[in-house]
Formats: sequence, C-alpha cells, structure tokens
Amino acid sequence: MVDAEKDAAVAPIVDIAPTKHVDPTLEKHGHDADEAMKVFEDIHGEAIELDEATNRRLLRTIDWHMMPIMCCVYGMNFLDKTTLSYASVMGLKQDLNLQGDQYQWLGSLFYFGYLAWEYPTNRLLQRLPLGKYSAACIVIWGLILACFAAVENFSGAIAIRIFLGIFESAVTPGFALITSQWYTKKEQGSRVNIWFSFNGVGQILGGVVAYGIAIGTKHHESSIAPWKIVFLFTGVLTVVLGLIFLWIVPDNQLNARWLKKEDRVLAVARVRVNQQGIGNKHFKMYQVKEALMDPIPWAFFFYALIADIPNGGLTNFFSLLVSSSSSWELICCKSPGDLSNAGIQITGFGFTAEQSLILGVPGGVVEVIALLLNGYVGHITNQRLLSSLGGLATAILGVILIVALPESYNVGRLIGYYMTQASPTSFVALLAMISSNVAGYTKKTTVAAMYLIGYCVGNIIGKLSKKIPMDTHELVSCLQQASWRQSCRLRAKRWKVACLCQVSSDPDIANSKSHLPTAGPQTFRPQDAPHYTPAVITIIVCYFLSLCITVFIWWWYRRENARKAEIQARPDYVRLENQE
Repeated sequence: MVDAEKDAAVAPIVDIAPTKHVDPTLEKHGHDADEAMKVFEDIHGEAIELDEATNRRLLRTIDWHMMPIMCCVYGMNFLDKTTLSYASVMGLKQDLNLQGDQYQWLGSLFYFGYLAWEYPTNRLLQRLPLGKYSAACIVIWGLILACFAAVENFSGAIAIRIFLGIFESAVTPGFALITSQWYTKKEQGSRVNIWFSFNGVGQILGGVVAYGIAIGTKHHESSIAPWKIVFLFTGVLTVVLGLIFLWIVPDNQLNARWLKKEDRVLAVARVRVNQQGIGNKHFKMYQVKEALMDPIPWAFFFYALIADIPNGGLTNFFSLLVSSSSSWELICCKSPGDLSNAGIQITGFGFTAEQSLILGVPGGVVEVIALLLNGYVGHITNQRLLSSLGGLATAILGVILIVALPESYNVGRLIGYYMTQASPTSFVALLAMISSNVAGYTKKTTVAAMYLIGYCVGNIIGKLSKKIPMDTHELVSCLQQASWRQSCRLRAKRWKVACLCQVSSDPDIANSKSHLPTAGPQTFRPQDAPHYTPAVITIIVCYFLSLCITVFIWWWYRRENARKAEIQARPDYVRLENQE
C-alpha cells in the first residue's frame, strides 16, 4: 500500500475518476443561499459541536418559549372564529336586525376574506420578518374583533368579518413556517399537533366563557349588551397575546433574545438535518412551478377541500339532534319583573339556553385528545400519516352511529357526533408534512397557500350548500329571542307557554323553518328525518375520500424516499457543502 502511494506521487496525473453529477438546480441557484448561511459565515470554519445533552437542553428552551404562546394564540384563533355563534345567543341578530340568511352570510364571508388573502399573506410571510409580521396580524385581527362591538348594522358586520378572515389567514401558514424553522422533522409532527389541539381548547373555553358572560349579565345588569362584551373580551385578549407574541417569538434563531449567541448557532445547527434552512426572502418562480407541477400539493389541496365540506352538514345535524330530542318549552316570567325565571328549557335534556352554550365542550375534549394522541403515536412510530388515519376512522364510525342508531337513542347519536370531532388528525398531519417535507421557502409557502385555499373552499361549499342558518347556538338564539320578546310583552301577566320551534306562531321562528335544509350536496332534508341517510352518506363519502387521499400521499412519499435513497447511494452522487 505504501509503495502504491509512492508510485502515485511521482506518476503523471491521469483523471480516471468517474464523472460526478450535481443537481443543476443547486448549481444554478446556489448563490442565493438561505438565512442560515449567515451563521456559518460568521464562525469562520470553526467546528460546531452539538452533543445529545446540549440538543435536549436547547429543545427544552425552545419548547418553553415558543409552544405556550403559539398554543394560546391558536386557541384564540378558533375562539375568535366562533364568537359570532356565541354572540347570536345573546341578542346580536336582534340588535343588528339581521334578516333571512344574512347571519349565514356573515359566517361565510370570513372564509371569502381568508381565501382572497391566503396567497398574498404567504408571500408576505416569506418576504417580511416572520415573527413581526405574524404578531402584527394577530394584533390587528384582535383590534378588528373588538371593533365588532361598535357595529350597528349588517353592512358593518360584513366589513368586520371579511377583514377578520384576511388577517387570520396568516396564522396557520405562519405557525407551520415557525415550526419548520425551530424543530427537526421528527419533532415537527408532535409540535403541530400540540398547537393545533388548542382549537379544541378554544372550543372548551369559548363555551365556558360565553356561558359565564350570559349568566353574569342575566343576574347583574350591564349597560353594554352581552354579545358586545364577548367581542370586547376576546378582541382585547387577542391584542394582548399578539403583543406577547411579538416580544417572545423572533423572526428566526439569529435574533432570538432569549438565546445566547452561541446557542443561536447551535439552534440553527440542530435543524440542519432538515436540509431546508430557516428562511429565504427571495421569491423563486421555479419553486412555484415545481409546486404546481408536483402532484402532492394538489393532493393536499383536494384533501383539504373534501375533508372540510362536511363541517356545515355536521353542524346542522347537531342542531337537529338537539332540537329533536324533545319538545322546547319557553318558560317566561311568573310575576311582573321576575326575570330570573325567564328562559328556555329543553325539557328532555333539561338545558337552559345559557347551558346549551357549553354543549360543544365535549367535542372540544375529543379533538384535544385525538390530536395529542395522534402526535404521540406518530412521533414514536415515525408514521405520522398512517397514525392520523385513526382520527378519520373514528369520525366515520361516529357518522355511522348517527345514521344507524334509532331515533330514541339520541344520547348515542350525540356521542357519534362528538366522535366526528376526531376528524382533524389527518388535516394536521398533512399540515405538519408541509412543514417538514416541502423544501424551498417559496415552494413551502406556495404549498401552504394551496392547502389552506382548499380548506377555505371546502368550508364555503359546506356552508353555502345548506339553507339552514342555525347551528346549535343559532337554534337556541331563535328560541331565546322569542322568550325575551314574550317576557317584555306580557310582563304584567303570569303565564307559561310551550311551543315547538317548527310550528311556532312567532314570525321570526316560523320564518326560520323555511330555512331548514332543502338543497345542497349534504342536505338534511325534512323527508329524510330522523336519520337523514342521504346527507350522512355524503359525509361518510367525503371522509372516506379524505382517507384514500391520505393513503395515496403516504404511498407517494414512501416511493419518493426509496427513489432518493437509491440516487444518493450511487457512486456518482455529489452532495454539495451546505446544499441544505
């Protein structure tokens, strides 16, 4: 061996090495490096040592600083979307004089604003400082939400809902980018599940807070209408969280005030394994073309579209299930001025209108458990997509219970509805896939925009494909407003009136009957009662198609991983230094 080396030292130089092939895309765009390169330029070639103990310490530091504020903001994101429903129970429709399907349109216009601004906001998330832009959107959406308390008519409510959708559209893609910046691929799935699970926490807290405000204003007079208090409370709280977010969440590791200088370098080094960098502010058209030509982003888009169509139908069923559980009884004042006995009682379940505000709490609990369990199982098995199928399977089983159980088993059917709240597991798993599997900052933001545009379109279809403007809270609002009118009208008399919503002589309630489902792909038509089999089958088909798309994406990624591993194993494969 020594002789051979000596011979080689004096022999003529002959290039007999095989030709090395480098990805032409890397060669062409290698000069436009990621923000992470600034870190490695400043250390002047010094070795970076990151042992397991240091990695765990950094991960704990990052978790304790980033996750609490992200979870709180995402919980408020859901809560702020549902304030309209809570406010409807407290007299909003009456005070704004909403007629016909105007309330339904207010629910849909949020998604129109979201849809219109989704791609522009993804471009801004790339172009502007990520932490500061996200915080600005949070603060502005909180201010807009608080301004709803000053709305006096339908036109003002339209403007508020559209702008609310515009500024909330930055939250989900922004959080996905932040997660991809700070966590390794293996860590990202569980973190996305954690902060997304606060949708369920928001659902739980929203019902409890609205119940508290409704009860408080009922027993203690207030100069401000209860529904205005809801908007002011949630809006101001969102602004406060946005300011905290601005202080805590940096644009990237390079300006994290809670990390020492050496830890900032290590925080970048620990995610180097992702081979995606931490951000690039330059728009790259070739990455947009890659996203549009790649079948997987389109699979993401159609998954989000199909999976979110059932939302409106399931909300309808919840209303119909509660309303059909027994007769509705309007119990008004037994004596002049005695408002404490006024209210609405669902005689079968014994719920007052205020208590019905917390009927959605069990659904929130199911969502939290499903997402946290999905994140844990996906993390330990390293099979995030396959483990997420459990939530869709649970939702399908829940819908089957809804359609299969007799009408007399309303508790079992209600449990079936709550089981459908496990359905977001695959949606969250795919969101985590965008965070971890899509390389190239422009491509990542483009795919995220496509995914959330599908989400908006699905929700719009789900809402506009029905003519029933009543979700759980609206149904109760219909009855509650009738109770308030009657109690004011007949305050001097002792009386007790019982009525069914469907046959009420009250014009507002009677009019609401005309908006019972009569059209749409997942319509709950009166002639299909009590099981509404065609509509429920449509929902099952949507969930089943969503499951099939998830399996297809898993298969595609598995095939691509095998192909890339084969390419990297070839002797002519060249990995450029810092190519990630």
